Amino acid sequence: MRKAYLDHMAAAPLDPRVFQAMVPFLQNHFGNPQSLHSFGQEAQAAVEDARQSVARLIGASSEEVVFTASGSESNNFALKGLATANRDRGTHIVVSAVEHQSVLRAVKSLEKQGFRSTEVPVDASGRVDPDEVGRALAKDTCLVSVMTANSEVGTIEPVAEIAKTCRGRNVLFHTDAVAAAGHIPLDVKALGVDALSLAGDPMSGPKGSAALFIRKGVRIAPLIDGGIQEGGRRAGTENVAADVGFGRAAELALAEIDQRAARARELRDHLIDGLLSRVEHVVLTGHLTERLPHQASFCVRFIEGEGMLLSLDMKGVAVSSGSACTSKSLKASHVLLAMGLDHALAQGSVVFGLTSSTTRDDIDYVLDVFPPIIKRLRDMSPLYTQFLQEKA
Repeated sequence: MRKAYLDHMAAAPLDPRVFQAMVPFLQNHFGNPQSLHSFGQEAQAAVEDARQSVARLIGASSEEVVFTASGSESNNFALKGLATANRDRGTHIVVSAVEHQSVLRAVKSLEKQGFRSTEVPVDASGRVDPDEVGRALAKDTCLVSVMTANSEVGTIEPVAEIAKTCRGRNVLFHTDAVAAAGHIPLDVKALGVDALSLAGDPMSGPKGSAALFIRKGVRIAPLIDGGIQEGGRRAGTENVAADVGFGRAAELALAEIDQRAARARELRDHLIDGLLSRVEHVVLTGHLTERLPHQASFCVRFIEGEGMLLSLDMKGVAVSSGSACTSKSLKASHVLLAMGLDHALAQGSVVFGLTSSTTRDDIDYVLDVFPPIIKRLRDMSPLYTQFLQEKA
């Protein structure tokens, strides 16, 4: 059976060039970076080289990059660390309604410590209005967090404009760029952000590799205590192989970003145009133009995402429905609901993620097998039957 993996928003294959860079640090170069002997210093040098590479990807300096173990950890570190270390600024936090759960739940945790929060709405494309952020700011606002791009619907947010609004009010600004880093150009200086989360695995680096950019001079409290690693900002023995792999993935992404984006955009548009022209009652979700080049997402009326995913899997096609962190919950996506979609339509979500290994044949295969699946599931759907009866 033919297979087409189009779930790269959830997991991307490890680039062979990244794997080769990691191998020595999984075998012979096993030293602890905190050890003073040559084995340790060799590992420390590799970690610092990787830090430089990650920093270059986002236009930062290496001392502003802290390695973590996941995008969710980076987000928790940013929200909890910035809020608690800068409590003298106030106890009010502003986030968008479409943030990743690692941001939203971190805020809920902070509320138990006396902080309060405001969720800024989004428009029908999932985009935040910078003016809405400005109106949400209060005298005691200490932190704003709005993602760079949404993995579920692909929408790219006006981060630079929001950061400018925050800067004018002396409010710290964090952005979750996990879905965007390595796929669109990012420069922390041009964006004007105080903190930025990113991860290695979405750019074909190793799982368990991530980082948090913290602008020089910004106070942040450690999320993990117990050691002097990462300049005292994150305790724990460094995962040298993962850091090295992340660094190599960042190097490759920086060198190939335009080429990758152009190719992914062409395939993405072919998928969007093909599906919308072949199947009725399919809604493209996310912004039409301000969206990630490698992401396409839809809501299919009258059927549920779970049925589509399982049926596609039987045809060898791997896709997702919503965020990878919530895809097994079978609940309507909070992102789609925030965009104004009703529960029934939001339940019919399907997300395609492309990468450099995706081919036009993969897309054509999906366009061949997906419409019959939709028809079969609709023929069994009481919602579709009701729709046809009402239409008649």
